Amino acid sequence: MSPAPSSIRVMAVDDHPLVRQGIAGLVTGQSDMKLVAEASNGREAIQQFRTHRPDVTLMDVQMPEMNGVDAIIAICGEFSEARIIVLTTYVGDVQVVRAIKAGARAYLLKNTLHKELLDTIRAVHSGKKTMSPEVSFQLAEHATDDALTPAEISVLRLIAAGNANKQIADQLSISEETVKGRVKNILSKLGANDRTHAATIGIRRGIIEL
Repeated sequence: MSPAPSSIRVMAVDDHPLVRQGIAGLVTGQSDMKLVAEASNGREAIQQFRTHRPDVTLMDVQMPEMNGVDAIIAICGEFSEARIIVLTTYVGDVQVVRAIKAGARAYLLKNTLHKELLDTIRAVHSGKKTMSPEVSFQLAEHATDDALTPAEISVLRLIAAGNANKQIADQLSISEETVKGRVKNILSKLGANDRTHAATIGIRRGIIEL
């Protein structure tokens, strides 16, 4: 007779206690899973991973002190076998790509928590990769988009912070004409009507963070 399979050991990383409680409730109710650790930011996640070595980690993206993507990079850099599921309210295609490149095995939206989480934990534990249909749609929608350059992203970040062209030029030590050229490119590439619209798109897609 083969021995009974051991439980899938899960860690939940989220800065909202209610989300962690919800995950705990779902996981604890499963005969093949148990919650072994929790963390409220990326730094805690790295420490808890080192201590508990969970089989599957559920990682939020937007958190204080250290965000989820940076935590994934650190954990996967130290533990190549880490199996991490991004669990977030943000569906920005640029952020999704960043998380997958960092080492995430799956990308789920929090509004699908009860429907998809448990099956996704089991799938990732068995070595598969997966993502929500909404996330796949976002990736497909922007697959052929002309990406912003790092210089344009720097300008967009300053636009979102409320800076005028002259202020942006001063902060980046470039001419105002150069700023205007980059703004024009940004509006074109993002399909934005104006600067405010461009900033909104940039935040929604995960190109920049507030």
